[in-house]
Amino acid sequence: MMDVRRSGSRFRGGDPAPGVSAGIETLHAFSFGRFYDPGNLRFGPIIACNEERLAPGAGFGEHPHSHTEIVTWVVEGELTHRDTAGHTTVVRAGDVQHLSAAAGVRHVERNDGDRPLTFIQMWLAPLSPGGEPAYTHVVGIADSTPYALPEAGATLHVRRLAEGGRSAVPDAAGVYVHVVRGGVRVGGENLGEGDAARITESRGLDLEALRDAEVLMWELGAV
Repeated sequence: MMDVRRSGSRFRGGDPAPGVSAGIETLHAFSFGRFYDPGNLRFGPIIACNEERLAPGAGFGEHPHSHTEIVTWVVEGELTHRDTAGHTTVVRAGDVQHLSAAAGVRHVERNDGDRPLTFIQMWLAPLSPGGEPAYTHVVGIADSTPYALPEAGATLHVRRLAEGGRSAVPDAAGVYVHVVRGGVRVGGENLGEGDAARITESRGLDLEALRDAEVLMWELGAV
């Protein structure tokens, strides 16, 4: 079974104009904060998939997280990250960043660069709460290198396909497909930039690139 969610149906947050959230625009794929939708709370362990667009100099001040696995994929620009566990990094396009909030951590996320920043941030619920915060930054992850997230029973697959290229969708209890750029066909559906598909009991499916594409796929152990 496949549930397609179109880019245009995402909740819009932030404020690209001057104000409290100046220079920030957020597109929420799931119920989030004041954008409450009881029918769209999660898919398996995934509880958020936010596309964040930050103007130069914009950012999120220090704020807390707990009991959440936070995975970030930078699309363009540079993301400056600082947290209370002592990590300071600059995350660039093609990098995977993972902050395991565990029992609690605070962090800052900013665009300290001179050009716009776009990143996809995904939140997953851990299988077990608590523990010590942890941080991982993988620079330039390759297509053939999945990023395992055992804390949430999930694995992230990055696919960059040239037009006409194909790639298998994992056979799994659940698969979450998010199109970062370009366009693909999966299960008879055409997906464009910002579109997502929530697939239950995936078996024998392929991604076919309708044009050059970059896709994030979460392989989930349960939904």
